[in-house]
Amino acid sequence: MQNQELSLWYLENIDVSNFFCPKKMGEAMQHEHIKAFNKNDFIFLPNDKNDRIYLIREGQIKIGTYSDNGKEITKSIIGKGEVFGELSLVDEGTKRRDFAQAMESTQVCELSSDDMKMLMKDHSNLSLFFMKLIGSRILDMEKRLESMVFKDSRTRIIEYVLELVEKKGQRVGYEFVVRNFLTHQEIANITATSRQTVTTILNELKNKDILTFNRKRLLVRDLEKIKEEIAVHV
Repeated sequence: MQNQELSLWYLENIDVSNFFCPKKMGEAMQHEHIKAFNKNDFIFLPNDKNDRIYLIREGQIKIGTYSDNGKEITKSIIGKGEVFGELSLVDEGTKRRDFAQAMESTQVCELSSDDMKMLMKDHSNLSLFFMKLIGSRILDMEKRLESMVFKDSRTRIIEYVLELVEKKGQRVGYEFVVRNFLTHQEIANITATSRQTVTTILNELKNKDILTFNRKRLLVRDLEKIKEEIAVHV
């Protein structure tokens, strides 16, 4: 089961955080790279200059965009130790298409894309990390698009709960807990469903004693039963 310690660069045996917030820097210099944001603050917005890349030091970030009619579309929700804004490395000089918003009090370390490109010239493993990061996020978006086209709302919601457990869940005996559980509206935004549908499905699973939840955490009592719920509707 993945958690925050088993992040992508840990698996690649590279400490990316040290490139963003170098430990060898003096405290004053290091603070120049660290930015603090309150809940709901935007790190960047669509049409902002696309020239910086970020690592989450503390907190949680929502990456999303807006449809033509102004509806918010959530692409991903990422947490401590994860990198975002990576498209500035391949699309520099353009404007941002997405927004990045703090979901709680958050600290990020930022670096210009030019500085990161200089570092990548000297560190081949850093280049490999970003190549795999961009590739994995493209695959995630393709999977989500396929899910929206071919699967019903109920299946999308349950699959996303399972994804949360697999990526952020911590095993507690025979159960799994996901802390800082999302609001029903946030789940609706990322699964292209409605808040009412999310509430209905989660309450259904709760009544079956498969899971329980509140604003602070999700507790999955039986992981196999969640998988069975998906299987019977596919």
